[in-house]
Amino acid sequence: MCGIAGVVSPGYSSHVRYAHVQGMVKSIVHRGPDDEGIWCDEDSGAALGHRRLSIVDLSPRGHQPMLSHDGRYVIVFNGEIYNFQSVREKLERGQPRAWRSDSDTEILLEAIAAWGVKRALQECVGMFALAVWDKKAKALSLARDRVGEKPLYYGWLGQTLVFASEVNALRQHPDWSQQIDRNSLALLMRYGYVPAPYSIFEGIHKLRPGCLLNVHHGSREVSIEKYWSGYDAIETAKTNLFKGTREDAADELERLLKQSISGQMVADVPLGAFLSGGIDSSTIVAVMQSLSARPIQTFSIGFNIPGRNEAVEAKAVAEHLGTNHTELYVTEQDALDVIPQLPEVYSEPFADESQIPTYLVSKLARSRVTVSLSGDAGDELFSGYTRYTLTDTMWRRLSSAPTWMREATSRLLRAVSPRTYDAAAELLLRFAPARLRHRSIGDKIHKAAHLLTFRDPDQLYLQLCSMWTAPTALVLGATEPPTMLTGLDPVPRLPGAVEEMMYLDFMSYLPDDILTKVDRAAMSVGLETRVPLLDHRIVQFAFSLPLSTLQVEGKTKWPLRQVLSRYVPKALVDRPKAGFNPPIDVWLRTALRDWAEELLDERSLRQEGFFNADIIRRAWKDHLAGRRNHQYALWNVLMFQGWLRSARIR
Repeated sequence: MCGIAGVVSPGYSSHVRYAHVQGMVKSIVHRGPDDEGIWCDEDSGAALGHRRLSIVDLSPRGHQPMLSHDGRYVIVFNGEIYNFQSVREKLERGQPRAWRSDSDTEILLEAIAAWGVKRALQECVGMFALAVWDKKAKALSLARDRVGEKPLYYGWLGQTLVFASEVNALRQHPDWSQQIDRNSLALLMRYGYVPAPYSIFEGIHKLRPGCLLNVHHGSREVSIEKYWSGYDAIETAKTNLFKGTREDAADELERLLKQSISGQMVADVPLGAFLSGGIDSSTIVAVMQSLSARPIQTFSIGFNIPGRNEAVEAKAVAEHLGTNHTELYVTEQDALDVIPQLPEVYSEPFADESQIPTYLVSKLARSRVTVSLSGDAGDELFSGYTRYTLTDTMWRRLSSAPTWMREATSRLLRAVSPRTYDAAAELLLRFAPARLRHRSIGDKIHKAAHLLTFRDPDQLYLQLCSMWTAPTALVLGATEPPTMLTGLDPVPRLPGAVEEMMYLDFMSYLPDDILTKVDRAAMSVGLETRVPLLDHRIVQFAFSLPLSTLQVEGKTKWPLRQVLSRYVPKALVDRPKAGFNPPIDVWLRTALRDWAEELLDERSLRQEGFFNADIIRRAWKDHLAGRRNHQYALWNVLMFQGWLRSARIR
């Protein structure tokens, strides 16, 4: 795993470009602490930079930037090609080669030289972001892996094209003058992240997953094509549904998992896995251990917070499988101490609260290993999120009533304030068991009343995915651009609303939130993470499974559960999901109150000029008073405000 950066800037001499790129890669040294390399082309204005985290072939022969054998292509590569040995065999058929290293980068580079960039990427199984300079054509190609495990930013600074693994690297270029994009800020307020192709800065973009960008020397015309399409993959899968039984589906999934995991366990450095004790990570660890002759290393963290601790279950799974397990119970102060570091860790403002434990478990794993596998993507691929069935069920019930009746009921419910509902509930339930005395009943009633007004399930799902439901009222001067949930791209014709929600999450929430969270947290401590479930062959297979195979007798992720049951007793893992989120709602009223109050200071908000200060201050006061739980909405604002100050943006 590595960090890459570079420029195409004809207006500068090679030694000046070298200095520019050197400054860029030094800002991402955490992504590659083992080596640095920079290559400049005197004639074209191209310069490529690389920071290396050595994983496969630790020798200097794996140094980058790397030139192809014929001298035409130069590559900087961040990622891993898991099937590089099979690609090498294809290249050697009828044409023996003298390889200079054992690195997957060299194999990929020679595949590009032999077949072109697009076909080479289609032949490869892996995760990556890369830049290739074609010295003959004087053209730059940028590419990102199929699902978006690895990041890649790009944009124009005047006449200079810049690219990098993290946006902070772009900011090191002396021509940097980009302003915060208020439209993207509105997206951050809605989703808690800025979805691709947007970034927090005007004129800077994220290359979308599965895409190949090409630009020629002397031209500002950028062409982007898909070398792999999630849309096409799911359309193909849905027209070729898996025909076997449910048990057949579990058999095939187990075969594919073994194929994927065995490829991802190849490393010349210590390797382990995150283990939460849930279905997804337990399945990955179980298959890993079955493929290993010695105990694999597993890692989990625990919280001494009832209902928010999975470490006990993780330890039980580890003991059953016989892994070499490391767990760390973190205190509330440990978690709080991470928060000031988050703006630097994430480079771009990011507001998924589980970023805190993700960073902590990454730091724990890095103390023992350099590579860690994770169980991410199980929910998106195998229909694990409760919001899927919740939205579908809610819409079926809502749509059975006439629109006029739902709207009238909504107005009636919202005519009473949340505080009045809370007072009435406290009076009526004061002698009821504690489990029935819920907090913020008025808040929940008002939210439910708002849902009554929606006219289709898409609106309902957008509402459930939104932290702020009207971000353009919150962000001054913003117009919300389209995203996957609001019509950015067409959606395939799918059997039902659940399948459509799964597709939308796979195309946006997964790469823009989940994979971003893990990549930045892990790379900030020099840890490579791998996600076996995102092997595109598993993705294609999961898409081909009917919903009746994914959800059986009220159980989600049925094929994964069946595979896991072959290694671990169901009693160890068949339990409600505890989650991975710290109690931010409580902390904002207690330990984090002073920190939040400073960032939400009314005078500062008005001087900075990004937000409607009245809306934020009202939400903050309601949260402090316990009238409403605004933890998610406020966390979005707080993460932006913290980033704004840390990055010294004006």
